[in-house]
Amino acid sequence: MNSFPGRVWVCRLIVVMSVSIGLLWGSIAEAGCDSEYYQVKEPTATVMLVDTVLVRPLAFIAGVGGAVVWVVSLPFTLLAGNTQEAGDVLVLDAFCYTFKRPLGHMDEGSPPR
Repeated sequence: MNSFPGRVWVCRLIVVMSVSIGLLWGSIAEAGCDSEYYQVKEPTATVMLVDTVLVRPLAFIAGVGGAVVWVVSLPFTLLAGNTQEAGDVLVLDAFCYTFKRPLGHMDEGSPPR
């Protein structure tokens, strides 16, 4: 007897999300996240600490949440023809902010792609 009837669906969702993020990782790593945004003055140790402990984990969670929303919206964006734009806004921006931004450089908001 299965103690949690939705366990199979939860496992399937986790597998689908893991595969989706894995497939997206190549495009995220190759994304053009370079810009003048990174030419900012040196941050203080406190700003770097807050960035490491608070901002980057939250930005990563936002990227994963954006990936979930992107996968859910995929049928609609395929029909509308804006899948790339939705992926850029929902996933790429958050992951660029998390992984491509220098530590402590947060003053400009989300970096341009």
